[in-house]
Amino acid sequence: MIKWLVILSAMLLAPSAPAMAERPVLVELFASQNCTACPKAHRTLRDVEAGHVDDVLILTWSVDYWDYVGQPDPMAMPFASERQKAYTERFGLRAPYTPQSVYDGEKQCPATRKQTVEANIDDQSHKRASGVSIEPVRGGFSVDGVLREPVEVRLVSYLSGDANTTDMVNPVTRSELLGTWTGGRVTYGYTCDGSCAVIVQARGHGEVLAASSLQ
Repeated sequence: MIKWLVILSAMLLAPSAPAMAERPVLVELFASQNCTACPKAHRTLRDVEAGHVDDVLILTWSVDYWDYVGQPDPMAMPFASERQKAYTERFGLRAPYTPQSVYDGEKQCPATRKQTVEANIDDQSHKRASGVSIEPVRGGFSVDGVLREPVEVRLVSYLSGDANTTDMVNPVTRSELLGTWTGGRVTYGYTCDGSCAVIVQARGHGEVLAASSLQ
């Protein structure tokens, strides 16, 4: 009996393990093939992804504003530059830059230093859960939860696995706003090129409440 009391006391006094993220942290990288620092960012995020198999979702958005420097980036799309511009305004930055990484729409930093990237992921993973869930269903996916205000549901197509022949992590090929969601369980049908992810985000490119791959 005394032995079990000692074990129980030790368990109660031991420091608790860090809380695990209930959903992946969305890491968005804005990059270009004409950006000289971007290859290092791609290597950094590949290393990060390898160490966070289930608790991060990394998407690489190729911007087009560096195309004047060299050959046009074949992966660059205007909507990637538009998305980064919205973040630039929200964070109060003087101008967009590459390689920029954004974390759940709330933090940003250059993506070349693994230690800084890991610290931002850790900060976001310890946030209180939003209460918003994404669940694959037959022929689509559902979102569920209680909201304080309407948010946007976005479907993103990207390349992964053998289909991804670039040095980027999950390069985005298409982005589609599915609509505004006001809460409660709603089911969406979808089609995508390659792999797909869902982003539930406050309007104005605000906080990401939930993000999930549909693979």
